[in-house]
Amino acid sequence: MRGLLRENAADAANAFMAWWNLAGVDCAVGEEPVDWLRPAQTPARPAISVGDDGPVPAHAPAKPASFATFLTWLSEDAVQPEQRWPGAMILPEGPAEAPLMVITDMPDPADVAAGTLLSDRAGQLFDGMLRAIGLKRADIHLASLFLSRPPGAMVEASDLAAAAARMRTHVMLAAPRRLLLLGDRTIRSLLPDAGSRIFNHDSGTLPAFATFHPRLLLGQPAAKAECWRVLQGLIEEMSE
Repeated sequence: MRGLLRENAADAANAFMAWWNLAGVDCAVGEEPVDWLRPAQTPARPAISVGDDGPVPAHAPAKPASFATFLTWLSEDAVQPEQRWPGAMILPEGPAEAPLMVITDMPDPADVAAGTLLSDRAGQLFDGMLRAIGLKRADIHLASLFLSRPPGAMVEASDLAAAAARMRTHVMLAAPRRLLLLGDRTIRSLLPDAGSRIFNHDSGTLPAFATFHPRLLLGQPAAKAECWRVLQGLIEEMSE
């Protein structure tokens, strides 16, 4: 009888494993979710130097100190989240110390193909918004939280927080006079206090205006009235 029970238990275990195999589970799994699209990263060993009292950890790399070095850091530094994603980066465009800096969330598919932010129909609408406030693209500094488009346009919370911190340094070094933020993800990342019109960067504050992304306005024309109200406030601020 004991041998029969052992045989039945073995058959049950084999049947159980076969069921999981058919379900696609063919390796050990854990309780925490795993992003299988994100390449595994080997933790870098901190650089050390040897002093009189033994090994001394090296200081963390300093942030870029000028706008030119910041652009180089953006495009070349391996820690940027965009280095994990396919596609070329779209770097910020336009002069430093511009009267207006416009920030969007990430390139749209049409932007990736064109190699520039706010292209195609959304770009035409954006150009119209600029004309309404007396500006053109050559006058402004245009940037995005993320320089390329991740798979499925989905970003991790840690990457979003890093991009927001990176943008605070960007704004400080680009030194525009005011900001226009486009889209809900951009607004929530950079203006965490709902309704705030003050943007805090690494060394001060700037007036900030927030409105819908042109891609939303194309699908919801009724939102253009609210967008025009924000632009009117921007016109008033620019005239002061």
